[in-house]
Amino acid sequence: MPPTISPYGSWKSPITTDLIVGEAVGLGQIALDGDDVYWVEMRPSEGGRNVVVRRGPGGTVRDVTPAPFNARTRVHEYGGGAYAVANGTVYFTNFADQRLYRQGRGEEPIPITPEGGTRHADFEVDAGRSRLMCVQEDHSGNGEAVNSIVTIPMSGGDEQGVVRPEALVEGSDFFSSPRLSPDGSRMCWLSWNHPNMPWDETELWVGELDGAGRMGERRLVAGGGGESIAQPEWSPDGRLYFVSDRSGWWNLYRWSGVDGGQGTECVLGMEAEFARPQWVFGANCYGFVCPETAICAVNREGVWGLLEVDLVTGDWLNVDTAGYSAMGRSDLRVAAPYVVFEAGGPTKPNTLLKLDLETRGVDELRVSNPAGVDPGYLSAPEALEFPTEGGLTAHAFFYPPANRDFRGPEGEKPPLLLKSHGGPTGATSNALDLGIQFWTSRGFAVVDVNYGGSTGYGREYRQRLEGNWGLVDMDDCVNAALYLARQGLADESKLAIDGGSAGGYTTLAALTFREVFSAGASYYGVSDLETLARDTHKFESRYLDSLVGPYPAEAEVYRERSPINFTERMSRPIILLQGLEDRIVPPDQAVTMFEAVKAKGIPTAYLAFEGEQHGFRQAANIKRALEAELYFYSRLFGFEPADEIEPVEIENLQGGQY
Repeated sequence: MPPTISPYGSWKSPITTDLIVGEAVGLGQIALDGDDVYWVEMRPSEGGRNVVVRRGPGGTVRDVTPAPFNARTRVHEYGGGAYAVANGTVYFTNFADQRLYRQGRGEEPIPITPEGGTRHADFEVDAGRSRLMCVQEDHSGNGEAVNSIVTIPMSGGDEQGVVRPEALVEGSDFFSSPRLSPDGSRMCWLSWNHPNMPWDETELWVGELDGAGRMGERRLVAGGGGESIAQPEWSPDGRLYFVSDRSGWWNLYRWSGVDGGQGTECVLGMEAEFARPQWVFGANCYGFVCPETAICAVNREGVWGLLEVDLVTGDWLNVDTAGYSAMGRSDLRVAAPYVVFEAGGPTKPNTLLKLDLETRGVDELRVSNPAGVDPGYLSAPEALEFPTEGGLTAHAFFYPPANRDFRGPEGEKPPLLLKSHGGPTGATSNALDLGIQFWTSRGFAVVDVNYGGSTGYGREYRQRLEGNWGLVDMDDCVNAALYLARQGLADESKLAIDGGSAGGYTTLAALTFREVFSAGASYYGVSDLETLARDTHKFESRYLDSLVGPYPAEAEVYRERSPINFTERMSRPIILLQGLEDRIVPPDQAVTMFEAVKAKGIPTAYLAFEGEQHGFRQAANIKRALEAELYFYSRLFGFEPADEIEPVEIENLQGGQY
C-alpha cells in the first residue's frame, strides 16, 4: 500500500511510550570475576532501582541484589563505581542509606560500614590484604564534604560485622581511580582541586605500600598544569598506563617509572579520544589482553570503535564490532580471550556485548531495550557539520522523519525538534534511541547537537565553552536549526528545542535570548545561574568558574546569562518538567520560571514528579513526560496526535490554540 498522506506530527507509530519504557533498562558498570560477568541494570519498571546482575559461564543470568536494595552511590551525586566483586562475593553501596553491604553468593546483603554521613565509590579489591580501597565522601561534618581514599576490611568488625574505614590518602578536594599494582606494592590514584573539574586538570600519583598496606613514599607521575589525566591502569607486568590530553586529544600514555612528566611516553597518539569526561566513577575505555596488547575504545569525530593496540610498537588494528559504533558510559573490561563492553549503533540500542578475540565473534549478553522495531519506522542518523559563530564548525546527528506508512503533505516541511545534551561537558551519540525515534516516526525531524564544549572532538573543541556557557551552546543550537531549515529539511516556523539539566538551561536561554525557536521543553533545567552557583553540591560547586566565571566576582555575568532575570524577553511557549527530589537543580528554579512565564501571558505548563531526582528513572514518569511534550507541541503547531494522551494543563492557551 502507498503511504498515507497525513500532517507531520500526526503519524501513527508503533514506537509508543509503553514500548520505550516497557522492558527497557539502563546498562553499565561491568565487572569480571573469574568466568562470571557482572553488570548493573537501572530498571524504570522497578522505580529506577539499580540491580547488580550476574551471568555465569553457561549463560544463566540472575539478579544478585534483591529488592528493595538499590546499588547506587551518591559520591559526586552522579555516582558510578557502586560495587565490586571478589570470588563471588559482591560489595555494593545501597542508595537509601549509602552504607556498604557485603553479599556472599546465595546470601542476603548485610551492612558492613557504619550508619552516618559517609558514601563510597570506585572500589578496588586488595585481595592479598583482604580489603577494599575506594573513594570516600564524608558528609558528617559541617561545611563542604571531605573526600579521601580509604581502605575497608572485607570481613571482621564488631558483633554486627560493622568495620571502620581507614584513611589511606587525604588532602585534595577530590579523588578517583585507586588502582593496585599486580604485586600489591604500589597504588596509583587521581586527584584534583577546586576550581578544576576532572576534564580540566588532574594529577596522577603513585604511592608505595608496605606489607601491611600502609602508604609510604608517594610521587607525582603526571598531570597538573592544565593537563587532564584519566583512567590509570596497571598492565599485567606492572607498568602504569593512563590517558592524557596533553597533545590536545585524550591519548594513551605509559609511565616509565621515573618521576615527573619526563618519565612518560605516548603509546598511541592520534586526533581521537580514548576517554570520556569523568562524570561518573569506574568508566573504562581500555584493558589489557596481555602485557603487550590492549583493547581500546576510541572516539573519532563523535563515532566510537575498538582498536587492538600493540603496546610495544604503537601499531593498531580496527576491531570489527558488528555495527556497534557508540560506547555507552565507556564500560569495557578485558579478560583474555574476551572483551566485554557496552555499545550501540544506528540500528542497535545500547547492548552488553562479549567479543571473542580468537574467533572475532560478537555475542549479545543483554539488550537495553529488547523491543524489536521494524526498520521501516526507524530514522538513520546522519553526521552533520554546520557553520556557526566565528567562522567555526560544529557537529550534530540529524534524523529525518521516517515512517513507512506515512508521508507529509506535498509542499510542507516537517517540524524540527532540536536536542541539547546535558553536562554541558558531555556528548550525544548515534546509538539507536527510541526516545528520538518516537519523534521521527510521528513526522518530526530531529537534530541532536554536539555543541562547542562537547567531548569527542579534542580539547580545543571542549574548551570552546570556557567562559561561554549560555553563549556558544545556545548559538550552536540556533545555527543547527537554521541550517537545516534553510536546507529545506525543516519548517522554520515550527522549530522546537528540548534538553535536560545543562541542556535545559540551553533550552531556556535560547527561548529567552533568541527568537528562532517556536517552543521548547526544559527537563530539570537551570534558569538561575546564581542560585546554581550558591546551592549546588561539592562536585559542581566551582564548575561554573570555568563555564561562566568566578562567583561572586563575576556575579553580573551570571545575572546577564540567567533566563529568569529576563522573562520580559521570553516570548516563546515552554513546558517545564521537574523531579521534586532533585538536589542538583532544585525544583524552585522550574517553579520560578513557570510563574514568570505564566504572568506574561505566554502558553506554559509545569509538571512535577514525586520521587524523581536529577533525571527521570521511573517508567510512569518517563512515559508521562514524553507524552506531555508531544501534547504541548500538538496544541502549538496545530496537529492531532494519533496517540491517546492524557491532556496537559497549559496556561494561557486560549481555545486550544496559540
